[in-house]
Parts: sequence; C-alpha cells; structure tokens
Amino acid sequence: MEYNPEGPFADPCPTKTRADLEWDRILEALAERCASRAGKRLARALPFASTRAEAMTVLAEVREAVELARTGEPVPARDVAELEDALDRARIGASLANEELRAVLGLLEAARTARQYLQGRRQIAPALYAACATNPELDAVARELASAFDPDGTLSDRASPRLEALRAERRAVRDRLVRRLEDLINKHEDILQDRYWTERDGRYVLPVRSDAHERFPGIVHATSASGATVFVEPRVLVETGNRMKMVDAEVAREEQAIYAALTARVAEDIESVAAAARALAHADVRAAAARLAKDLDLTFPEVPEGAFAVDRGASEAAARPTSIELVGGRHPLLALDGVKVVPSDLSMSAGRAMIVSGPNAGGKTVALKTLGLAALMIRAGLPVAAREGSRVALFDVVLTDVGDDQNLHKNLSTFSAHVKNLGRILGETRPGALVLLDELAGGTDPREGEALAAAVLDSLCARGGTVVCTTHYEGLKALALGDQRFENASVGFDLATMSPTFRLVVGVPGASSALAVARRFGIPGTVLERAERFLTKEAVTFEQMVEKLAAERRALELAREDAEREAAASRAKRRELESEIERLRDKERGVLTREGEALLASLRRAREDLKAAQSRLRGKPTEEDLRAAARAMDAVGQKTSIGGELELRPKDEPPARPAVDPAAIRVGARVYVPRLRAEAEVVEVLSGGQLRVAAGALKLTTSIAELRGAGAPPAAPAPPQRRVDLDAAADPDVPIQTADNTVDLRGLRAHEAVAMAEQFLDRSLGAGRRVTFFVHGHGTGALRDAVREALRGSPYVARIRPGGPSEGGDGVTVAWLKW
Repeated sequence: MEYNPEGPFADPCPTKTRADLEWDRILEALAERCASRAGKRLARALPFASTRAEAMTVLAEVREAVELARTGEPVPARDVAELEDALDRARIGASLANEELRAVLGLLEAARTARQYLQGRRQIAPALYAACATNPELDAVARELASAFDPDGTLSDRASPRLEALRAERRAVRDRLVRRLEDLINKHEDILQDRYWTERDGRYVLPVRSDAHERFPGIVHATSASGATVFVEPRVLVETGNRMKMVDAEVAREEQAIYAALTARVAEDIESVAAAARALAHADVRAAAARLAKDLDLTFPEVPEGAFAVDRGASEAAARPTSIELVGGRHPLLALDGVKVVPSDLSMSAGRAMIVSGPNAGGKTVALKTLGLAALMIRAGLPVAAREGSRVALFDVVLTDVGDDQNLHKNLSTFSAHVKNLGRILGETRPGALVLLDELAGGTDPREGEALAAAVLDSLCARGGTVVCTTHYEGLKALALGDQRFENASVGFDLATMSPTFRLVVGVPGASSALAVARRFGIPGTVLERAERFLTKEAVTFEQMVEKLAAERRALELAREDAEREAAASRAKRRELESEIERLRDKERGVLTREGEALLASLRRAREDLKAAQSRLRGKPTEEDLRAAARAMDAVGQKTSIGGELELRPKDEPPARPAVDPAAIRVGARVYVPRLRAEAEVVEVLSGGQLRVAAGALKLTTSIAELRGAGAPPAAPAPPQRRVDLDAAADPDVPIQTADNTVDLRGLRAHEAVAMAEQFLDRSLGAGRRVTFFVHGHGTGALRDAVREALRGSPYVARIRPGGPSEGGDGVTVAWLKW
C-alpha cells in the first residue's frame, strides 16, 4: 500500500499498540481537564485525524487555545448536562420535563457565551471560531426558555396568563384553608396531640389524639406509627380541600401544556441545538488540550510532508527525509506521574532502524514509548512532549511489540507470542509505519534469536518502515558498522554510581552492564567474580570497548556543553559591548543633530536678514537703510564664520589610519580597531577573513576589512576654511538629520525593515519632509541592500545616497523625496 501524505490514513492505534503505549491514560488525562461531561466523553474517545488537512486544522485549534490561555482569558468551558437522549425524544414529539428544558437553557447560554468570546477573538483564533461558533438564532430560543423559568428553576407565573390565574386561585384557596385550620386549632386544643396542621395525600389535616377522634368530625387520612395520633381532615374543610385538589390538577395540566409548547419550540431548531452541544464539547476538549500542554510542557512540532518517500533505487547511504525528530523528547506519562524525566534527542527516517542497547532499567523501553506516543499525539491533534524545533510526521500506523505477551490460555510462551506478533507486524509494515520492538526476538537461543532479529530488521527497513528496537544482542549492535540503514543508540550506565543515567546517546552502542546491575542489586561479589571467569574473552573485550566508547562520548559531551556555555557567555558579552558602542554613537549623532539644527536656524535667520536688506536697497535707500544693510551683512558674516568653524563629525574622532595589510596578520600582531578606538592584539586567526582580537580584558571577533594599522596615526590635516552658502544651507541638498526625519531599522529582518521604511515614507510625505534618513547599520549588508533596493523602486523617492561621515557612513541611507 502506497503512503499518501494527504491521506486518508489508517487507524494508527491497533488494540495492542493502545495497550503497549497506554494510550488510554493520555486520553484520561485529557478528560480530567475537561469541564463538561460531554467533553470528558469526547476526550476519552478522541478520534485520530484521517487526513493531513484534518490533522493540521485540529493542531491549529489547539494552538489557538494554548495562545488564548496564555493571555489569561482561556476558552470558556463549564459543565453542561448531556442532552442526547432528551433531544432525541424532542425530535419525535415527546415533551421534556422541567429539568431537561432548563438543561437546554443552560446549554444555549453557554453556547452564546462561547460564541461571543470567540467572535471577539476571531482574528487570533479563526480555526476555533470556525469549529465552535454556534447559530446566533438560538439566542431567541434561549430568551423564550429563560422567560418561562424563575431563578429557582420553577416554572414562572409569567409562562402563561392561565397559569398565573390558576396559581393565584390556588394561593387564595390555601389561605382560606390555613385560616380555618388555625381557628380549629385554637378551638379544639384539648383534643389535639399538638398545635400544628400538616398534609397527608394532598389533604390538610390536624393531629388528633386517637382516644378523642370521635369527638372531632372529619375524615381520617393516616395514623402515627405508635397509633396515639390520627390525622383528621376536618369535615368543615372537605369542600375547600376538594377545590384545592381540583385547582392543583388544573395547574399541573397547564404546566404540562407549557412544557410541551417549550419543547416544540426547541424542536423547531433541534439540529442547531444539537450542533451547539457538539460545539461546546469540542471547545471543552480543545481547552483541556491547552491545559494539558501547560501542565506537561508540550510543544507543537513541525509536521513535514513527504517524510516517507523512500527511493528504492537510491543507495542505502542516501539521505532520506526525517520522519520523526524529537528535541529533548520526554515520556508524557512519566511527566504526568511527576517522575523526573531525562530528555533525549531522537531522530529517525523511513526505511531505517535505530538499535537501542544498554542496561536493563536504563530507559530503553521509555525511549520506544516516547516515540510512539509522540506519533499518536500528533495524529490526534495534540502537542508533543518535546522542545521547540521537533518534527513529527503523520504516521499511517504505529505497530508495537512491547512487554510480555505470554498467553497461558492459548498455550503460547513469551517467545511464541512475540513471534506471532512479529508476523503480524511484518505483514502490516509499509512506508508511513512506525515500528517499535522491545527486546526483539528475545527469550530464545541467543544465536538463533540474534539471526532472526537481524533478518526481521532487514525486512522491515526494506518495506519502508521507520523502525526502533531495543536489544542486548551484540550482533545487532554490529549491524550499523556495515549497513547505513541501521544506527546504534544507547542508554548510559554510570559505573561510578553503579546506576543507569536514563540519557539516550545516538551513534554509540550500549553495554548491557548485566554484572554491574547485579552488583548494584546485591549479588555477592564471589558470584560475580565467578561469572566474569565464565565470560569469553571476546565478550569481555567487546563489553569493555563499548564501555570505553560510552565514557569517551560522555566526556566529549561534557566538553561540548562547557564550550557552548562559554560561547553563549561570549556572545552575550559581545552583544552588550556592541550595544554600548551603538549607544555612544547615537549619543554623538544626537549632539551633531542639535548643533546642525542650531546652525540651520541661524543661517535661515541670516538669509531673512539679507532678503530684508536687499528689499530696502532696491528702491531709493536712505542713509539709515544703508547702515541697516551693513549691520545685516556683518551679522551674516559672523554667522557664516560660526558655521565654517562647526565640525560635522563626532568630537574626538581620530584621524584616518591606513588599512591593515592582510599579509601582516598573524597571532601577536598589533592592529587598530575603529569600533573600540583602541589598539588590540590578534589572538586567533579564523576562517573567512575573521580574527579574534584582545584589547586588555576585552575579546571580540572582527573582520580584517574593519581593522586599521597600528602605531601613530598620520597628522590630521587642518580643516579647510569654507563659507556656508546660505541658499544651499536652506536647500535639502545639504540635509540636516533630526529625530523627526530619521527611522531606525536595525534589528529587523529585511522584509520587516522594507515595510517600516515604506510606512515612514508615507508619513514623511504627509508631514511635508523633503529628506529622510534610514539607519540600517553595517552588519552583513543584507539589510542595507534590501532597504536601498526598496527605496530605488519607490515612486516617492527622487534619489538616494549613503550617509556622510557625520551621518553614520554606509550604515545610513539618505533619501530625497519627490515634490
């Protein structure tokens, strides 16, 4: 059978798989987190998605429920009575009772609350809204039901005018009865057992002493258990009591008529009501999945397509797509039980087998079940017990042979039961099958069992299955040495503490450590020494070699972890230093901007003064006009002198230094680092033109292109004397950078920066700006190139150029807008 990545898929959980992986415990954990009985019932029978589209929709719904829960406003869920039987009876015209109609009202009110909640969050939870939104026309049904009942659940007098009249009459009749009874109590106190009245069979009676009841005319309705009291309805109240019974009967008939009418109203929208019940249970299960995800720290993996495409003509070593990859995978049931779980990384491909070895009680079977439950959970639309970055494909079926299947009733030994199960698994394995085998071909002669196990694994891989098995067979561990379809993995054993580590290590076979485990559990040392003498030299050598490999692998892992921690600390320190450098640069640019704005204002005022002087001189200037023009010219001269003296680069900027000669770069060489404005020593030459330099206690990585030669810099040339062209100063060709005409795009991705740049152009045009500054930094140049390309293609931009030395250099782009 060919695997179709879009489905339809088979049921992934045969009966044995369900039992082996304890799938029902996952469903029960989900049900426990449901608020409603209908939700719990649905959770315990949670279906598996039959197509990829269905699986992705369910995952989207649960992801949205998780996000809503994180906002502090989770999907509303409350216990709503199960109404399937009641709705079925309403369909055929039967009348619902008071409790059932009020349960329908509760359902409709809960549906309205859920619909309004999801409608208000439709943009962030579209999948949940589509799945759980109910028919708004049901609100009218809810209003009719609500108006028929009082807050205490009784049918309201307002339910019908006749009911209101009948109940009023009943109250009046009862009041007459009570008054007469109280009069009789006062009149016949000497023959009453006590001063009270009560009801028997719907009739109003007095407790008369049995020895005096003949003196009290009336009808005896009951006697006390001791016989000392008889309950007598006074003869004078019989007619009134009869009227009371008749009114009660009429009230009951009217109430039943109202219940029938309300049931008929519900029946008019019975399908919408049933759909609302299903939607509420659906939403309840999704909210429960979000709570389960929080409690067990579950995440949503990538669900790859084409994960089971096995090229039959490709070599065994050819790369195949990963069908399941768990980063920090954990057994969810152990987490549910509060057991401390050691996360493991697991990665498998179709047509390949992972052979897990190592000591008993070390976690081999846990690894199998972790993989199997992850495959089932993703098919059921649940997140998995692993970290972000995991990948789990939609397996068509999960086939397992885990645990002791001895069946005395059928005369099957443990080995026979396993073999029978293996035959079934071989027949069902295909691309899209995840096969999990615990102690493959164990329980028989080791040589024959090892041969059978190797043949089974070969066949399963040839059929395209994704296979994981546990074993103690040394021959299976050696398969990976000559066949790249097989890969070893092991659970560790700490010889120092004589205990398993529960950590799965891929790529290294594990030692069974049977003697070490025996020593841990108290087998006498003399027995163990004798056992070691019985071992063959080859077995001892193989076991020792595996243990040595495992120890070396662990040492390498510890060294890698230390290196990663140091690298992370270095990256954090570098980011901190770069942030401080940028802060100082921003501060310098701010100083320049303020000075530039002051100069521009001064030049504008000078220009206005000149225009005024020119205007006065066009006519017949008086002597006073000439003196005013002279004063204006003197003022302009002073202002342009100030402008000529203003430095348009950061204060204390060092003079330019020559570029460093790449041939002179070596460990120990001295270089100048512009970003630090300090000399540093080369401590490491890296690939790709990168260096590691140290300036005192500070170390950082930089490029050769960024560095300059060390030593005394050339003397800075004297700043040239220049006059400021007043027209140019006011012209946008000489732009002045301010906070209003500058946007900072650093830290954004290219598409985000382009979008922000376009928005800034729109605002700038609306504000009447003619020049804009885009700060994108240097970096790799990708952000700069994307921004400039967008600006060149913008219909709003006339031209662009890189920033000048005082504007941020090539880390800034200046754009002139079209007018």
